[in-house]
Amino acid sequence: MAKSSTELRYGNDINALVLRVVLGLSMFYGHGFGKMKVLFGDGEIQFADPLGMGVTLSLILAVFAEVVCSFLIVGGLLTRYAVIPLIITMAVAVFVVNSGQIFGKIELPLIYLAGFVALFFIGPGRFSLDYLIRK
Repeated sequence: MAKSSTELRYGNDINALVLRVVLGLSMFYGHGFGKMKVLFGDGEIQFADPLGMGVTLSLILAVFAEVVCSFLIVGGLLTRYAVIPLIITMAVAVFVVNSGQIFGKIELPLIYLAGFVALFFIGPGRFSLDYLIRK
């Protein structure tokens, strides 16, 4: 029996919700929170500078992407804009920071990159603040 377009639509919306929440919270707790503690801590900032912008600016941009943008994605607010800094951050992690490394070093950033690119194309879905605002 064929599924109705409404059933398929809600399935896609639930998929988008799950993807947003899992990616956003994983990025925040697994990566952003630790970087935020380094940025606002008292110690000397030691962080990679893969693009030659300076250690502090690199860390600030990473914290913005991995904390602020992650929470925007979880809530589904400005989702397509919020994934762009995370796509850039993960692309740098895959193609610059871990370039030439064994697959195990790029596997997680590559999974995040694929997820954020998918979110960019599918959007936040109906279960999001973006949808409520547009409505």
